[in-house]
Amino acid sequence: MKEQKIQTNKAFKENSLINKTFTSLLIGATLLAPLSAMAETAEEKGLAIAEEGDRRNLGWKDTTSDMTMVLRNKRGDESTRTLRVKTLEVADDGDKSMTIFDEPKDVRGTALLTYSHKVDSDDQWLYLPALKRVKRIASRNKSGPFMGSEFAFEDMSSQEIEKYDYKYLKDEACGTETCFVVERFPKDEYSGYTRQIAWIDQAEYRVQKVEYYDRKESLLKTLTVSNYQQFVDKYWRPTESLMVNHQTGKSTTLTWKNYMFQNGLSDSSFTKNSLKRAK
Repeated sequence: MKEQKIQTNKAFKENSLINKTFTSLLIGATLLAPLSAMAETAEEKGLAIAEEGDRRNLGWKDTTSDMTMVLRNKRGDESTRTLRVKTLEVADDGDKSMTIFDEPKDVRGTALLTYSHKVDSDDQWLYLPALKRVKRIASRNKSGPFMGSEFAFEDMSSQEIEKYDYKYLKDEACGTETCFVVERFPKDEYSGYTRQIAWIDQAEYRVQKVEYYDRKESLLKTLTVSNYQQFVDKYWRPTESLMVNHQTGKSTTLTWKNYMFQNGLSDSSFTKNSLKRAK
C-alpha cells in the first residue's frame, strides 16, 4: 500500500508538472499573439522606407547646379537646352527651387519658381521674358509638361513624404543593387498620376527608378536615375535622369554638373520678383 501511495504521488506530481508546462506555453502563446497582430504592415514598411530615405537627406541647406536638358521626339530628333538650378532646404515644409533657362535664345531668361509643401498643394510660378510677366501655374495644371519636356510641373517639385500614401511590395535586384520596391499613391487630387512604383536601393536609400501610372491606370512614363555622386561626404545626387514616355515615344534626359552645397542662399533668392531678375 505504501509503495502504491508513493507511485500515486509521483504520478500526480508529473501530471502537475505537465499541466504547468502546458499552461506556461498557453500563456506565452497568448502574450505573443498581440505581437503578431502588431507586425509591420506593407503600408507601414513602405512609409518607413520613405522616412529613412528622407532622414538621410536632411541638413544640406542649399544647392546650386548646372543642368542640360535634351528633348527627343519619337523619331529620335533632339533639341538641347541649358539651365541653372538652385534649391533651398526649408525646415518644416517642402523645399524651394528655381530653374533658369540660359540657352537656346528663344527660352533664355525663362524661369520656374517652386514652393513645395508637405501637405498643401505646391505653389509654382513661371516667368516668361517675351511677355515680361510672371504666370502662376494652377494646381489643376500641375500634370502638364514642363517647357515641352516629359517632366510634368509636379515632377519639378521636391518629393515630400507627406505627399503620398505608401505600400511596400517586395525586394528586387536593380542593376548591381538590391532595391525595395514601393508603391506610392499621390494625395493631391490634381496629380496626373494614380500611383507610382519606385525602386529604392537598400544600401543608400536612393531612388533608382520610378514608374508613373496615369489616371486611367495605364503605364505612362518611366524615370531612370543614374550615376550618383556623393557630396559633403553625405549627400547623394544623380548626374543623369532619363524620363521616357511610353505612350508618345518621346523622352527627356536631364544631366547635372557643378553641384555646389551650402552657398548661403536665403528666402530672398526665391521670390516672384527674383524670377524677373534671374540671369
